[in-house]
Amino acid sequence: MIKLTRFDGSEFAVNADFIKFVEAAPDTIVTLTSDQKLLVLETVDEVIERVIEYKRLAYGRLPEKIDRGNEEKVIES
Repeated sequence: MIKLTRFDGSEFAVNADFIKFVEAAPDTIVTLTSDQKLLVLETVDEVIERVIEYKRLAYGRLPEKIDRGNEEKVIES
């Protein structure tokens, strides 16, 4: 679960696995797999960072890819 903030300043937690997509229109809208839409104060990048951090904690560190032309190298952190 990740914490997000409603426009009235109250915090809530959402299951990051149910996030379908996040968009800025111009406010940040998080759309869940149920098609429910959540309007939040965080930017799209902040939501993405929280999801990545959640997944790292839940599933272990994710490999970072480095694209070097035709050569792709995976670095384990």
